[in-house]
Order: sequence, then structure tokens, then C-alpha cells
Amino acid sequence: MQGFTPSPARLFGVLAVLVCGLLTAHANADGTDRSLTVEKNIQSYVVNADGSFVLDVELVSRINEERAIQPNAQRSVSFNRTLETLDIAEAYTLKADGRKVKVSADQIKEQQEKASVEAPMFQDSLVKVVIFPEVAVGDRLVLHYQRHRTTPLFPGQFEDLSAPDYYQQETVTLTYDMPADMPLHADFKGFKASTPDTAKGRKVYRWELLPAEKARPENGAVAYTDYGQFLAVSTFSDYAQFAQAYAARAHVEVTPAITKLATELTAKLDTPHAKALVLSDWVRKNIRYVAVYVGDGGVVPHAAQAVLDNRYGDCKDHVALLEALLKAVAIESSPVLINFGNAYVLPKVPTLGLLNHAITYVPSLDLYLDSTATPIAAGYLPIPELGKPVVLTQSGKLARTPSRQLSKVDGALVFKINPQGGADFTNDNTVQGWGTEFNRFLFKSMTPTDRSQLTQKVLSMYGQTGSGEIETDPLDSNAPTFKSTVTGRTENLVNLPGPTGVPTLSSLAGGIGQNVFSFISEKDRTQSFSCASGTIKETARFDFPKEVNILAVPKGASLDIGGFNYQTTYVKEGNSVLITRSYAFTHPEALCSPQDFVAMKPAIEGMVNDLKSQIIVQTL
Repeated sequence: MQGFTPSPARLFGVLAVLVCGLLTAHANADGTDRSLTVEKNIQSYVVNADGSFVLDVELVSRINEERAIQPNAQRSVSFNRTLETLDIAEAYTLKADGRKVKVSADQIKEQQEKASVEAPMFQDSLVKVVIFPEVAVGDRLVLHYQRHRTTPLFPGQFEDLSAPDYYQQETVTLTYDMPADMPLHADFKGFKASTPDTAKGRKVYRWELLPAEKARPENGAVAYTDYGQFLAVSTFSDYAQFAQAYAARAHVEVTPAITKLATELTAKLDTPHAKALVLSDWVRKNIRYVAVYVGDGGVVPHAAQAVLDNRYGDCKDHVALLEALLKAVAIESSPVLINFGNAYVLPKVPTLGLLNHAITYVPSLDLYLDSTATPIAAGYLPIPELGKPVVLTQSGKLARTPSRQLSKVDGALVFKINPQGGADFTNDNTVQGWGTEFNRFLFKSMTPTDRSQLTQKVLSMYGQTGSGEIETDPLDSNAPTFKSTVTGRTENLVNLPGPTGVPTLSSLAGGIGQNVFSFISEKDRTQSFSCASGTIKETARFDFPKEVNILAVPKGASLDIGGFNYQTTYVKEGNSVLITRSYAFTHPEALCSPQDFVAMKPAIEGMVNDLKSQIIVQTL
């Protein structure tokens, strides 16, 4: 299970530079990748009563285009060396003229699985890399291997999740040979089930993938499993049984050291809510995220005291320690299993396939906490965790995380323009809500060089040349708001002598413009997509020199449609122009549907037109 990495989602009030393309794409374009054809993918499981199994895989892929050679001329197969073994039975390149070029022993490399990009990783997962020789267009890559799982993650249980990739698929068959008294439950879409065969105390289930075109994944859209083809199978009858199996191996012990720490941290706090936030933040700030997947560590946390002593652990370990700290001050909590990616739909049958992260839930406070989310203060959740279905392991119930949280930004931008068209500027930005700690984290993570170059990079997004310095509120503060101020100079804001148009900027980064333009990354949508609610207010002032005449200012805009409330005014005051913009997007869910997008388009188009407006000026 993974920890938290900042996501380039739509971030309200975040100073991170997001380049929002103005080019659109057709949403209904075929997403099938025909550079390679999977001619045969036969996966056969033989499952034992204790949950152990043997998986036999036969895979034949045909190279249709040159671009498919690089990513497919070697195949990586992962396995856990503590729980299972992996045998490559046969591998060769079948040339177009019928010759077989076998993969030799020295062309099968065993290596550690690639480390996590956001944290150190210690694990038993290894990879056997099969390097196919002499691969060319028209060749077939043939691979046959067996994986022997000797120790199941959940004793006496079996579960699996499969979904096709975007390559063209021909024959895909999944078979599960089960003990007859071990019922296999299934949920699937785009697969055809065969009538199970029963003989000699065994029951064999079989599914075949149906031919289908795949829609291109749209920007910001949900996972393919939310709307596309998938097969989920499980011996767990329901999520309550699944949760019970997880909870049985995640027992937490409250030690004297944990009690002492929890008591000291909460000594001056009066409410359970305040105590929960402080304890979660302590774990967030003091326990490093390190993925430790040794043995059955994929589902079993380490002892809470060991996590405290070591000062590191993965998401389950964070949850275990926080649960122990909360329990020490009489606050009951539950581990929560959740998907940290873009999957918002869980299969009807329980499987670990999409439950790749663990967080904490406090039932008495109806409060979700993610202590692995280093950039997010307790009381808020990372954007990818909003509006998600979750499994509460203590109660066995399915629930859903909050869809919205406080997200507010106030910005003020002032340009003092000189006769040559350059300008000195000041941009104040105050963030309230989940983005407060996120901004502190971003600035703390910057090197001095990165920080000094940030303004230059932001200006270059607008085709301008300049520089500036950034000042912020204290980065070690716990204040509910965070203010940053950029003071700088741009050499080419206005193309004088004119007549010329001056863009009506009201923010440089993380503001209304960046959020609105992110909505037009797709012209049309057929898939649900992430859409975070939030409010932003901005003011801008353009002070022109006496040598410049203001010929025209844009008309104001007022929009209240599709969940958006957007207001803009432009006022000429002497030789200055004052701009006020307010933007609020409110949606009851964390996702917007294609139908929502249709309703939103008039507002999006209106906001884009306003943001592209210009002040017309000319030198006298």
C-alpha cells in the first residue's frame, strides 16, 4: 500500500506552476493501441483450500509497429520471494519467417522491483525481466511462466482483479480451478462467463474477454475500471468478511511509551477533535513514510511501538501507530482501506486490486485522517481521497469520504507600468483550507535556487521576461491561513507604443485563470472526471504612466450556471484600471459526470472569454 505524493490535480491557491494547454482533443477518439496485438493471454489459477495457488500464464503478443518494440521487447514479471516462487517455463521470439529465437538463461534477469518514487522502499518483491532477442515488426513474443503462491495474504481466502491494457486484444481467458466447497464470487464487465465445470471435488470457473474498442482516457478522468472492462473474483462473500480478515491481522497494542506520548501531546487540549488532530499531525510530521513490504507486509502492519521506535513505516504502520495513540486518550478509531489513484468504484466483490492505501477514521467525530499525507494538515484530505468509497475494517461497513473541504484563496495583484511597457509588480496570495499546509510544504521543499527562479518561470508562462523575490509567512506555523508575496519586475508587460492589448491578469499562478483553463483540456467528455469545489477572489490594479492613454476596458461578466458563480468588474479610475474577479465552484460530489460537463460548458466558455479579455492602450 502506498503513501501520499502531491498530485498535479486542480489545486486551489497552490503556487505550483500548472501549464494548462488550450488545445482540445476529441473525447470519443478510439483509445486502442494497435501497435501491438495480444493474440493470446491465457491465465489459469489452481487454488488450494488454504488460499495458496499456482498461476500458469501463456502469453503471445505480435509486434505491429516499430514503436511497440522498445516497451515490449522485454517483459517484467514480479513475485514475492517470501510468499511465492516464479518459474519461466518457455520464452522465445517467433520470427515472421517461422524461426524460433529462444531466450537464453542469461537473458532472464532477476532484480529488485523499482523503488517508490516518493519514498524509500524495502520489500521482498523481485522482478524477473525476460529480454526477447532479435525483435522486429511482425514478430511474435511468446512467454510461458508459472507463479507458485505458497503463503496466501489472507489464510483460506483467494481474490483477484484483472483489467485489459490498451493494446489490441484477441484471445484473453481467465480460469480459476477451485475446491468445490470454496465458492468463488464474481463481478465483471466486458467478460463472458462460462458455465462452471464440476468434477472430483473441484469447480472450474472460466471467463473470456469480449472484443471491444477502448475510449481514449480523458484528462482528469476516473480509472478505466470505473467504466471499462474488468473481472473481479473473490472467495470473500462480502466486504464485511474481507474487513474482518484484515482487522484480525492488524491488532494494535497500546504500550506505556505510547500512552505517555499521547498524554503529553494532548495535555492542554479539551476536546476529542483537537486531540485527534494533534496526534495525527504528530505522526504526519515525525514518522517518515517508508514502504516496508517484507513477507506479508502488504496487508499486515508492524507493531505500533516498533513504528514509534523506528520513526518510519508505510501507510498501515502510520494507521497502527495513530490508532494506538488515539486509543491511549480514549478515542476509538478504525483503519480504512481506500484507493489512492483515480478509481471511484469498487467491485461488488472484495478484492485488494483497487484498495491500495490505508488511512484512519474516527467514528465518534466522523473524521478521516491521513497521517502519510505529509503536505496536508490533519482535518483535510488529499484531493485524490475525496468522495471515495472506503472499507472501515473495524465495523466491516462500506462508507465514503467527504466530497468537499474548505478551499479558499484571496489574491491581489498590482502592476506599476513604465513608459517603455515594463512594470514593477506585487502579487499577494492568501490561502485558507487544505491548501494552507500544502503551500507551506511546497515552499519548504524548494531549494534556494528553485525559489529564486520561480517567479522567472511563472512570467515565462505568459511570454514575459523578468524576475522577482518571494516572501512568505513563517513556514513552521500552524496558522489557519498562509500568505505569500511576490515582488518583481517584468520587462515586457505592454507592447508600446500601441495601440495594443494588455492581458487582464488578476493572478500569476494558482488562481482563477489556472483553474478555469484546466476545464478546457477536453472539448467533450464521455467519462466522469475530478472537479474540486472551492472559491477564489482576486483584485488587480494596472497603473499606467501619464504617457499612455487607456482607450478601452472590457465589459464586466456575470455567470451563475453549471455550479459556477463568476463575477468580474473593470473600472477605469484616472489612468488606472481596477479589476475584481470572484470565482466559486460548488459541486456536491468530488466527481463531475459527462452530463455535468455539458451543463458547465456555457459557464466555462464565458469565463475563458473574460479571462482572455484585454485593456486597449496607446502611447499619447
